[in-house]
Amino acid sequence: MKFSFGQIILAQIQYTDTFEVKTRPALVLFEEQGNIVVAGITSNTKMKGIFIPKKEGLPRDSVIKLNYIFTISKSMVKKFISNLSGEKKKLIKNELINKIT
Repeated sequence: MKFSFGQIILAQIQYTDTFEVKTRPALVLFEEQGNIVVAGITSNTKMKGIFIPKKEGLPRDSVIKLNYIFTISKSMVKKFISNLSGEKKKLIKNELINKIT
């Protein structure tokens, strides 16, 4: 499967402060040469980020953490969950642009 911006996947994620690996949802930003750049997703809706309501495909209301971006191998993807709406993808692109400018 080819992964593209706006897809939500379930993948094995290694935490930055430990060697622990957990299966977590993530937002695909882009894929290149078998590597996928993703943003972390949390169900802790008190965290700062972009809100995703449950109706957009996740088991519960969640938040995309654009301050938690990392690269995973394609082999770490367990399954595809859903696609974000065009409106939500536009919001994410604008937030990312604001962060780098």
